[in-house]
Amino acid sequence: MNPMLRAAGALLIPAFALVAAAPARAQTPAQPQPQETFRIGFVNPDRVLREAQPAKAAQAKLEAEFLKREKDLTAQGDALKAASEKFERESPTLSESQRASRQRALVDQDRDFQRRRREFQEDLNARKNEELQQVYERANRVVKQVAEAEKYDAILQEAIYINPKHDITEKVIKALNASSATPPSTPASGK
Repeated sequence: MNPMLRAAGALLIPAFALVAAAPARAQTPAQPQPQETFRIGFVNPDRVLREAQPAKAAQAKLEAEFLKREKDLTAQGDALKAASEKFERESPTLSESQRASRQRALVDQDRDFQRRRREFQEDLNARKNEELQQVYERANRVVKQVAEAEKYDAILQEAIYINPKHDITEKVIKALNASSATPPSTPASGK
C-alpha cells in the first residue's frame, strides 16, 4: 500500500471520530436542568416527651393517681422490714413452735407484699403506656401539621446523625404546648 494513502487513512480515522462525537456534544444541554429539592426534618421524640406540656401533664396525672398506692406499699415494706428485724432479735428467746409460727407469718407477709408490688408496677406501666400513647398521637398530629405547613417531604424520628438545621423538635414542642391550652377533641362514642 502506498505510504501516502496509509498516512491519509491514519488522519481520517481521528477526524471521523471528532465528527461523530460532535452531534453527541451538541445534544447535551448547555444549561443544567433544575433539580427538585427534597426537604427533610428531624424530631427527637425523647425530648418531646421530656419537655412538652402534654407529656408533663400526663406524668403529673400518673403521679397523683398512683401516689396513695405507692405510699401504702412503702409503709407495708417498712412494716415487713421492722417485723423481720424484730423476729431476728427475738428469735433466740422464742420456743421452736413460736419461731416457726412467726416465720410463716413473715413469709406470708412478704408474699403479699411482693404480689401487691408486682400488681402496682403492672398497673402503673399499663396506665403510663395509655397516657404516653395519647401524647404520641397528639405529637404525631402536630408533626404532620408542621411538615405540611412548612412543606417538608419527610420527617425522621431516628437517625445516627442529623444536621441541627434539620431539627424541628423545638417547633413541635411549641406547637404541642400551644395546642395543650385547648383540650383535644374526642370523637363521639356510639354507645
